[in-house]
Amino acid sequence: MPAVEIKPDVYWIGVNDRTTDLFEGLWPITEEGVSYNAYLINDEKKAIVDLSKALKTDEFFDRIAEIVAVSEIDYVVINHMEPDHTGVLRTLRKIAPGATILGSAKTKKMLESFYGITEKVRVVEDGEALSLGRRTLQFFSTPFVHWPETMMTFETSHRILFSCDAFGSYGALRGAIFDDECKDLGFYQKEALRYYVNIVAKFSKPVLKAIGKLADVPVEIIAPSHGLIWRKNPRLIVDLYKKWAEYASGETEAGITLIYGSMYGNTETMMNAVAQGISRVGVPLEIFDAARTHVSYILPSLWTKAGVMVGAPTYEGTLFPPMAQVLEMATLKRVLNKKVAMFGSYGWSGGALKHLKKIIEPVRWEMVDSLEFVGKPTDEDLKKGEEFGASFAEIIKAQG
Repeated sequence: MPAVEIKPDVYWIGVNDRTTDLFEGLWPITEEGVSYNAYLINDEKKAIVDLSKALKTDEFFDRIAEIVAVSEIDYVVINHMEPDHTGVLRTLRKIAPGATILGSAKTKKMLESFYGITEKVRVVEDGEALSLGRRTLQFFSTPFVHWPETMMTFETSHRILFSCDAFGSYGALRGAIFDDECKDLGFYQKEALRYYVNIVAKFSKPVLKAIGKLADVPVEIIAPSHGLIWRKNPRLIVDLYKKWAEYASGETEAGITLIYGSMYGNTETMMNAVAQGISRVGVPLEIFDAARTHVSYILPSLWTKAGVMVGAPTYEGTLFPPMAQVLEMATLKRVLNKKVAMFGSYGWSGGALKHLKKIIEPVRWEMVDSLEFVGKPTDEDLKKGEEFGASFAEIIKAQG
């Protein structure tokens, strides 16, 4: 994709990444890809806001060269130090040694730690403004959205907020970079939720604080570091992020995430009966196989839905390991205050339920009920399973 003019003097100079398998070395993006959005303000003084992962160095510099010589860059604004935002920095410093790097006080320390850069680094204060000529940049400190040094940059004449990781999403750009040009907005909204829960959710309080802090800033365009640029309806992505952040401590959707694992099919057989009972009540339901679905895709459902139904056998006296791994990641991401029920098969002794209770204790999940059975479920067991699912669904439905 060539550089794209967002507004006079302001350009998108980002790159797409469709070859990285794991974002942050952890979250799968093989099918979805991701964009590293960067921006150039071509004014009397020339500034780049955000950079790119080193994987795309040549493409990134080619994009800048479409507009100005890279050596002419005066300022490099570092909103966030993570290497997918700064990976090309050392190369840029060699090509444009006169450019001043702008960032927060914590960014200055990290620049030395990550890249050994100490010269021509200037700390900008919260609320400080910098004139480039026709255009002015204003900087806002937004710590822990999602690292402690993070800030956002606001271009005051066109009212563009370069929001860094906030309001971003997975998903490489498919030719269109703006929300009003995108023909599959639902894809980016879904990937924005997955991105939020995978990357930002643990810092939901700082997200809400940042949204409140910027409430009176007259933003007309939101330009994040990943995903679409929101120019037609920037309020949409802000409202979504606000809703998702509020889920961290408030009420969530009246739905159920059913996660199951099965060694020999016995727990899976019961899962179908339990799911039938839940569906009978009419509560929204999503089902995931813990052993075959990456937790990245399960977390959004856990984050947004009030109920969790766990179906897992006892494995050597403990919870089926793939299930334990999913739930441990949920606790790491601070998925709080869920109602949970558990069913599963065991051979000669239980243990899964006890292990489950231990895992969920720190995140204050309420254990509502459990249903364990020996070996293969009988017809009577399956009838109990259907009623077990329906009963739990009624509780979740009443909560909504």
